[in-house]
Amino acid sequence: MTFAKANAWRDRFAGIPSPDKSGTWTIRFYQDISVNRVLEAIAKGKDRVLLTLATGTGKTSIAFQIAWKLFNARWNLKDWKSGAPATRRPRILFLADRNNLADQAFNDFTSFAAFPEDALVRIKPEDIRKKGRVPKNGSIFFTIFQTFMSGPPKDGKPSPYFGEYPPDFFDFIVIDECHRGGANDESTWRDILEYFAPAVQLGLTATPKRQDNVDTYAYFGDPVYIYSLKEGINDGFLTPFRMRQIATTLDEYVYTPDDQVVEGDIETSKRYTEADFNKVIEIKEREAHRVQLFMDQINQSEKTLVFCATQDHALGVRDLINQMKTSTDPNYCHRVTANDGELGNQYLRDFQDNEKTVPTILTTSQKLSTGVDARNIRNIVLMRPINSMIEFKQIIGRGTRLYDGKVYFTIYDFVKAYLHFNDPEWDGEPLEPVMANLKSSEKLTLEKYSK
Repeated sequence: MTFAKANAWRDRFAGIPSPDKSGTWTIRFYQDISVNRVLEAIAKGKDRVLLTLATGTGKTSIAFQIAWKLFNARWNLKDWKSGAPATRRPRILFLADRNNLADQAFNDFTSFAAFPEDALVRIKPEDIRKKGRVPKNGSIFFTIFQTFMSGPPKDGKPSPYFGEYPPDFFDFIVIDECHRGGANDESTWRDILEYFAPAVQLGLTATPKRQDNVDTYAYFGDPVYIYSLKEGINDGFLTPFRMRQIATTLDEYVYTPDDQVVEGDIETSKRYTEADFNKVIEIKEREAHRVQLFMDQINQSEKTLVFCATQDHALGVRDLINQMKTSTDPNYCHRVTANDGELGNQYLRDFQDNEKTVPTILTTSQKLSTGVDARNIRNIVLMRPINSMIEFKQIIGRGTRLYDGKVYFTIYDFVKAYLHFNDPEWDGEPLEPVMANLKSSEKLTLEKYSK
C-alpha cells in the first residue's frame, strides 16, 4: 500500500461521523482510539488486525463504528488492493461462537438505527434449510462458527455452509472472542478463517497474551490497541471486584471405612480433589454446606451467577438454592445450560432485564462464562475448577459492567481459582481481599459415585 493510497483511505474514514443513537450514546476515548487504530492499519494495507480490550468495554460497539465507516467509505477488497476509486459498499461478516453473542451483536448494530433496514442479516441454519441456500443479499452478516461448519453432506463428504460463498465474498470479517479457538491450528474454526483468507480479518479478544492463547496472537499479530481491566476500573468505565476465598474441611477427601457409600465403587486409597467432585464423586451434604455458606453471605436480592462442575451439578445446586432461599418466588433460581434450550435462554433474557428481579440467581456449567451482558450482576460463585487464565478472565468479566448503585461485585471462590490465575498486571488488585476458613462439624455421607 503506497503512502498516497493509505492517505486517501485515511481521509475517507476520517470524514465519516460516528452515529450516536440520536444523542443517547457517546463514544468513549479508548473506543475512539480502537476504531482509529484499526482503520489506520487497514489504510496501511494490513489484513490481519487484533484488538485486546477487557470484557465490558464495548467491543461490539467498536466493531459497529468500524463497520459503519467502512460501509460509508465504500471500502472493499478489490478497490483497496487495486487503488481504484471506491465503487461498492463492503460485505461484512460478524462471526461468533455462541448464538447469544451473535444475537447481541445483531441487536447492538440494530440499536444504532444507522444501516438501511435490509442491510443486516442474521444467518441461521433453519433459514438456510428452509430456503435451500445461504443468504447473500445484505451488507452486514451475523452468524456463529457452528452454523457455518454445518451443512448436509454431498457425495458422502462434508459440505459446510460456508463453502457456498466464494472465498472473496466477504471484504471484512470480525471474529468475536477470537481467543476461544478460532485461530488455533487444530481448530475447525481455522478452516473458515483460511477459506475466507482474502478478507481483512479483525480479531476481538478480552484476554492479553498469555501462555494458553499464544496461537491467537501468532495468527493476528500484536494488537493495535490494548485496554486492560485495570485501566477500565481506574478510568471509571468498569466495576472493581472483591474476592472472597472460601476453604472448608472437605476441599479434599479420602475414604474412611465409617463413611457410607450409597452407590458406585470407591477407591479406598485415592485422595479426591476439586476436579473429582461432582464428576467422579458426589457428596450431597458437601454441596449443601457450600450453598448454605454463600447464601448466608450474599444479599439474596442481588443478581448472582453460580458456576458448577456439570449440568447435573448445576441442577442440584439450583434445587439447593431454592430450598434455602428467603424469597417465596418460585422463579427465584433457574438453571441455564446447553440442555435447557430455549427455556433456558428465556430465563437468561429475564435475568438480563434490569427491570425484572427474577430469576435472581442462575446456575450454569459452561454456557454463561462468556457473552452474558447483564449489568447488575453483584455476585459470582465459583463451585467448579477454572481451567485456564482465559476462562478466569471471562468469568470475572461477567460482573464488571457498570450499573447505577453498583460500587463493586464479589467473587465467592470455593476452588482457589484466584490463587492460580490472579494477574494484577491486567486485572489490578481486588478490593479488600478476604480469606475465609470455614469448618463444618457435620458428619458427611458419600452419596454417589460415577465414572
